[in-house]
Amino acid sequence: MKALVTGGTGFLGSHIARGLVRRGHEVRILRRKTSRLDLVADLPVEHAIGDVLDPESLRAAMEGVDWVFHVAAVADYWRNDPDRIYRVNVDGTRNVLEAAEQMGVRRVIFTSSAQAIGWRDDLRPMDETVRFNWDPHLTPYGHSKFLAETEVFRAIRRGLDCVILNPAVILGPDDINQISSSTVVEMARGNVPPTAPPGGATLIDVRDVASAHVAAAERGRTGERYILGSVDLTHKAWLRLTAHILGKSTRLITLPASVVLLAAYVADALRRLGVKLPIEGNQLRLSTRMMFYNCEKSWRELDEPRVPIQQSIREAYEWYRARGDI
Repeated sequence: MKALVTGGTGFLGSHIARGLVRRGHEVRILRRKTSRLDLVADLPVEHAIGDVLDPESLRAAMEGVDWVFHVAAVADYWRNDPDRIYRVNVDGTRNVLEAAEQMGVRRVIFTSSAQAIGWRDDLRPMDETVRFNWDPHLTPYGHSKFLAETEVFRAIRRGLDCVILNPAVILGPDDINQISSSTVVEMARGNVPPTAPPGGATLIDVRDVASAHVAAAERGRTGERYILGSVDLTHKAWLRLTAHILGKSTRLITLPASVVLLAAYVADALRRLGVKLPIEGNQLRLSTRMMFYNCEKSWRELDEPRVPIQQSIREAYEWYRARGDI
């Protein structure tokens, strides 16, 4: 098969491209002229210059393509204004889907997010049946991905073959923009206080997410959502594991949710004053929740995760250190 990967020069996209090449598929990546090529310099792939906001460039990039992996998105929402998040993540997805229809693409694999899944008040792990019910202001990224999924389901009703993947927190080497793995960098630099918020998260290695994408193209069911995750950790356990791998002190105090929520308001106020912080208010608010997901469907129908999360953290640290980032 011939595959196009949007966002193919990024953290997840480059790993998907690499996985496709390993399985013998022809790969083309969509990138901007200004995209950094560090992660794909050694890959035998075609390069198409374009942008998800440029429909003509999308149609040209999809010439002769069987599969489209739509990975490109604004994920670091705390560094971007909401208008850009919605424009790229929603309008860009609509453009990709329309181009895929026009160019006769066989299947689109859409990279959504676990944040597009709703919240359960009873604290049971969320699964694919839970609809988005967050306050959009709390998670504009999650809301944008939910709206993008709405565009995908519309395309499916028009006859386009699509599969939706909802990765949880992705860790591992090559996180070039320091999104999910930023904790490793900040802790190595001594910028993480010996405290932890009371919530938790589902984590997964980037290579396992990439493998699930390839599996979704090969055998995923049309119109299905698949949550991708490997292990559930409280933030305290996650930070202690990271500290242990980095040789830092593992003594941490779990803060009450009330203290974290107060810190969120302070962070909002400082950001309005122009103070740059490594975290923003809504990230702190979300960190008080147990964001755990039931991933059995993807394990059963696609691939079970194989990379231990300890390895993900260690190799992320080694990758940043080799680059001189820490």
